[in-house]
Order: sequence, then C-alpha cells, then structure tokens
Amino acid sequence: MKSAKSALIADDHPVVRAAVKILLRQEGFKQIYEVSSGNEVLSMIREHKPDLVVQDLIMPSLDGLEVLARIQSGEVSCRVVVFTSLEGLFYQDRCMRAGAAAYVSKANDLEHLHKAVQAVMAGYSYFARLPSSSVSMNSLQRSEKELIDKLSDRELTIFQYLAHGMSNKAIAEIMNLSHKTVSTYKTRTIEKLNVQSPVHLRDFALRNHLI
Repeated sequence: MKSAKSALIADDHPVVRAAVKILLRQEGFKQIYEVSSGNEVLSMIREHKPDLVVQDLIMPSLDGLEVLARIQSGEVSCRVVVFTSLEGLFYQDRCMRAGAAAYVSKANDLEHLHKAVQAVMAGYSYFARLPSSSVSMNSLQRSEKELIDKLSDRELTIFQYLAHGMSNKAIAEIMNLSHKTVSTYKTRTIEKLNVQSPVHLRDFALRNHLI
C-alpha cells in the first residue's frame, strides 16, 4: 500500500507546471510527475497510479476532454482536477459529465486550486457556481450558448482551433485525425453554429470568450 501521496501534472506550459508543483508540495504530495501532452497522460496514470491528476484542457496530441473521456471509460482510474484558462460557462459542465472532480480557472487566485485539491482529496468535488443565464446573459449570448452546447466535445475543440486560425492539416496533426475527418467536423461545426463561413468562427469565439 502506498504511503506517500502522488500526483500528475498535465500542462504544456512549464511555468504553470512549476507553480502547480509548488502548490502540490505544500499540500503534502511527495511524488509529482509531469507531462506536456495529452497522449502521455493515460500511460503515466497506468505506470504510476497517482492519487490525483491536475490537467489543462488544451494540450498537444490529445485534448483534455478526450483524456477525461478515456479515464471515465475505464481505461484508467484517477481523481482529476481541471485547471484551465477556458471559459467555465462552456466547459465546466462538460468536464463534470466527463468525470472530473473539480474545475478551476487559471484566471483565479491559486487559492482556488488549493481548495480544489483539498476538497477532491477529501472525497468531495469543487465546481464554481456559474452565473444564471437568464440573469447575466442577453438574448444573443443565450442563443449562442445554446448553439455551443449542442457541439460535441470534439467539435468544440476543433471549433477553437479553427477560431485561432489553424488549418485543417495542422488540426489533424495535433489531434491525430485524418484531414478528411477534420474537414467533416469543420463542416458540421459551421452548420451547428449557424455561421456563414469559417471566417465568422473567430468573431463567434471572441464574443463568447472561447479564445
């Protein structure tokens, strides 16, 4: 039986990993592993069986939602804290459904991450109370959020890459998909979001704080 608490940090930014590592040390974790791409997470969990994973959603090779889905499917077992810059309004519920135990925005003070780690290790979850759509959103924002919510996790990820101006080929390489598959997702995403062309995706994403 393991005595020392262990954790895995999955983030492609070295500065973020360093900050999270300091925080985890303060929380009593003795063994801390690090990876910078999504496709390394599952193998590291299998190999080291960490008590906790702190992961971003945007990572090379395999995005965080896909990693969560694979953990939930039973490939591996682990408690996961999502620590990301992505807008919680669109991602927190998805992460909750995908099995994450906590969702913390990088825009918040690190004290939130401390509290999330403490809660999850004590057997609880940690999610922010999101603003009520009827109160805080105008009609355009409400209707666009409804459209975004209809996207699958993979469509949402591809939407973000497209909004950043990435080509189908570049997206295919990052996500380990074929060019044709990305093209299909792109077409489907444009239809679901009811935008006239890929050019309008960036404006749509900016309006909704997705990039």
